[in-house]
Amino acid sequence: MNGLHHLIVWFNDPANWQGHDGVIHRLHEHLALWAKSMVIASAIAVPAGLLLGRSRRSGVVTANVANIGRAIPSFAVLVIGVVWFGTSDTPVIVALVLLAIPPMFTFTFTGMRQVDRGVVESARGMGMTEPRLLRAVQLPLASPLILNGIRLSSTAVLATVPLAALIGAGGLGRYVVDGFAVQDYTQVGAGVVLTIALVLVNEALFAGLIAWATPGPRTRRQRLRMPRATTS
Repeated sequence: MNGLHHLIVWFNDPANWQGHDGVIHRLHEHLALWAKSMVIASAIAVPAGLLLGRSRRSGVVTANVANIGRAIPSFAVLVIGVVWFGTSDTPVIVALVLLAIPPMFTFTFTGMRQVDRGVVESARGMGMTEPRLLRAVQLPLASPLILNGIRLSSTAVLATVPLAALIGAGGLGRYVVDGFAVQDYTQVGAGVVLTIALVLVNEALFAGLIAWATPGPRTRRQRLRMPRATTS
């Protein structure tokens, strides 16, 4: 209870929310690293997953290559990145992109592979072009899995960004590293609580987005009627 009391006092202190070391500034740094990494990883993993998932060729080798990012410790990538690029945001973003690509690619690839072949062939038989088939049939049906992959990547990135503080970068990890340096464990706890809160918000937002994107019975009937309406 004593530790909880100290945390409440820390969060209620206006000085901890203002300035370069304030929560607002550190949160902005954290989200900036997250956003850059997610944009780059999405631009690589999602198109690759869509393309290979639609091709129907064997994707086992490709999926295994993409999963290499999971096997490489993010801390090791940070250390190598510092040697190559110095203490900047670049090593952090490289490490986070490698961490984010595997779930996005795997779930996008799997989602496209799991689209009912009968539905796809029926749409082609009704004269749908490939771009329209992807946009109107395959993407809507695969979107719950694709979003789930993005959710997993986003959660992993948000939880790993604090490692950036180990090489002098910003973010909520500064509270953990700086707190340990001066044995201020209340500050360490604040950094952990803020990171957990971000992850929970991320999970809640994606849960709502996935639920919205998952087709229900009424949506499925509407999608099944759409090709007929366009060919009449």
